[in-house]
Amino acid sequence: QVQLVESGGGLAQAGGSLRLSCAASGRLFNNFAMGWFRQAPGKEREFVAAVGWSNVDTDYADSVKGRFTISRDNTKNTVFLQMNSLKPEDTAVYFCACQVFTERLTDPDYWGQGTQVTVSS
Repeated sequence: QVQLVESGGGLAQAGGSLRLSCAASGRLFNNFAMGWFRQAPGKEREFVAAVGWSNVDTDYADSVKGRFTISRDNTKNTVFLQMNSLKPEDTAVYFCACQVFTERLTDPDYWGQGTQVTVSS
């Protein structure tokens, strides 16, 4: 089993920044992709960003490209999401996700509990 614990959500003004963190623990082995999804009220969960084990291959949703940056620290099994130039439409619950034995986050095996991000206009 793998546990994912998110932190760093909160309230920001439009144009501001927030940084999310997600620490993974458990049976991870040394090859797993990590990333973030989000779900706004009344909407389906959507992909935000992902990073492979190598910390080189990254992927972003078009809606966040150029504003969000994903990175990871493999010594701490932690993934980060730096969110800049926030918009009210970024308001959502952000979920950390992990998929083992792969460089690509296509079908997560594990999910965090979610952290609320609210952006005021």
